[in-house]
Amino acid sequence: MGTLTVTEFMSLDGVVDSPGGGDHPRAGWSFQEVPFDEAAYELKGREQEEAAALLVGRVSWQDFHPVWPTMPEFERYNAIPKYVVSTTLTDAEVAASDWQPMTLLRSLEDVALLKDRMGGEIQVHGSPTLAQGLAAAGLVDRYHLLVFPLVLGGGKRLFAADGADFARLDLVDQASYANGIQKLCYDVVR
Repeated sequence: MGTLTVTEFMSLDGVVDSPGGGDHPRAGWSFQEVPFDEAAYELKGREQEEAAALLVGRVSWQDFHPVWPTMPEFERYNAIPKYVVSTTLTDAEVAASDWQPMTLLRSLEDVALLKDRMGGEIQVHGSPTLAQGLAAAGLVDRYHLLVFPLVLGGGKRLFAADGADFARLDLVDQASYANGIQKLCYDVVR
């Protein structure tokens, strides 16, 4: 059975919207608003080495698939199996993408089957709506959060406001960096 890890850049007030670019009014906040400290991104390098597969939602797939294949720093991510969860994308759209190997999944039940049959870590990058659904379905095993010392006030959040994704978490790794970023890694307690 695989381990499903949700990994996010998050503001102090829980916003995960557009950290590298996108539609948020402060899009790119993770790189534009906080001084760069290489040590704070050690987790990201480790994640790439530990990933057995990537899982994204449709919106993140639309943002990532034209860009990630061109980024040499994502060489390993680009080589491993990738899955997109969508009821609106077509098999032809996914097959036409340069970001391969990519498989289209239609439901959270499909994700549960993938998790049951796959060994290793399945990582969810971006995709807050998908992450909320996965959490509500009890499929998330771990959270890797880089929390930035910013209050963005609005935007997509990792955790649902209605409490549908309630979980008790066990802190398994943490660090603080000179630029104010906090690394917080939690296992979901079952």
